[in-house]
Amino acid sequence: MRRLFSRLPLGRNLVLAVPWLWLMLFFLVPFLIVLKISFATTQLAQPPYTPLLEWTEGVFPRLVLHTANYLGLLADSLYAAALFSSLKVAAVSTLLCLLLGYPMAYGMARMDRAWRNALLLLVVLPFWTSFLLRVYAWMGLLRNNGLINNLLQWLHLIDEPLVMLQTNFAMYLGIVYSYLPFMILPLYANLEKHDATLLEAAADLGCRPFRAFLSITLPLSMRGIVAGCMLVFIPAVGEFVIPRLLGGTDSLMIGRVLWDEFFSNRNWPLASAVAVCLLLILVLPILLFQRLQDDTEKHS
Repeated sequence: MRRLFSRLPLGRNLVLAVPWLWLMLFFLVPFLIVLKISFATTQLAQPPYTPLLEWTEGVFPRLVLHTANYLGLLADSLYAAALFSSLKVAAVSTLLCLLLGYPMAYGMARMDRAWRNALLLLVVLPFWTSFLLRVYAWMGLLRNNGLINNLLQWLHLIDEPLVMLQTNFAMYLGIVYSYLPFMILPLYANLEKHDATLLEAAADLGCRPFRAFLSITLPLSMRGIVAGCMLVFIPAVGEFVIPRLLGGTDSLMIGRVLWDEFFSNRNWPLASAVAVCLLLILVLPILLFQRLQDDTEKHS
């Protein structure tokens, strides 16, 4: 990083220093604090964990690292089950967002430019209201005496209310609804830049539209697909509000485990160990993918 800044002018160094400082203050420093707590043990005090530096009779303090929290994660199957459940829910939600978001982004990119801004506004419009209010709105729609059940009963399509709230269906519906814009926006930004003459050339050579889509459009949009999937998958793994309000009582998510350990059990070291492991599981594949992508660009 020092070599990078040394080759650039002073003004550009100052501009680049702002995001680096932001990342250090609001990502690196909190992560180091959580990492420090993960090597401590619980105690009945404030804060509820032991310090890592113990002062003895010597001049320098003694560093004490406890690995029992990480060993406890391996010994108790609850955390592995919660992590697997969170990864499964996030993967299914990401796939649903991709299946819904790709056609929407493709249609927006192929619309007249006069309509694109209006369609983008409709995609971004839910962000103008509170996330929590939108989740509560779905609770009102899905409850037994909610709008959906009342409408179905009024149309005589059902005889008794359908149980939709506090189910996996409601949880997936809430996650897909909340994170669908994060899939549409990077896909639209990618699809809008495609050269339409490539499809025209493929059609002139006798290529059918679906074959041209698989051979041209889909490979060119892989960057948008990967970006959208990451923007949906990563926050969906640690989602807490939607499974808590819309999901069933048996929906075991890693976000709920973190909440219980921090606030119910007040076991901050164990919760910090869970958070560190979750961060490593999510960050390492991203770094490997970025490295592979950089190598591909160099050899292309």
